[in-house]
Amino acid sequence: MSELKSKREALIGPLSVGEVLDAAANIVAERFISSDVYSSADKVKEYLKFKLVPYEREVFGVMFLTSQHALIDFEELFFGTVNMTTVYPREIVKAALKNNAAAVILAHNHPSGEPEPSQADRNITQRIQQALSLVDIDVLDHIIVGKESMSFAERGLI
Repeated sequence: MSELKSKREALIGPLSVGEVLDAAANIVAERFISSDVYSSADKVKEYLKFKLVPYEREVFGVMFLTSQHALIDFEELFFGTVNMTTVYPREIVKAALKNNAAAVILAHNHPSGEPEPSQADRNITQRIQQALSLVDIDVLDHIIVGKESMSFAERGLI
């Protein structure tokens, strides 16, 4: 076992605990990509949990979807501090057009673990919806990941 570790380290160097955890989370998350899990808020929340829970600061990402709601890509677009991040609707529109998305699911984490949306969360969601509607891209949901996850769509906020 140590011989294998030595060969790996010689080729790619030692991995940090964070890199190992990130790789493991990506492997688990990739399992979801091959199946149609984006028609259920519970499955979307599960997918996003693997992507966003490890962060100790706010990260805002977007799932870009086809017209049949199959995943094209998930991108982490904005990185902030422990309790906020700045989000630019223009950059989301650019990324959605680049991915040729027909729909998106917005997502961000709350490192505090409390998934309740703030007024700022509600406002930015509305601004993003307005911007994407100009180019005929639907916002299906906005998920806030915390100890539990919260869906704007399930709460009637979208």
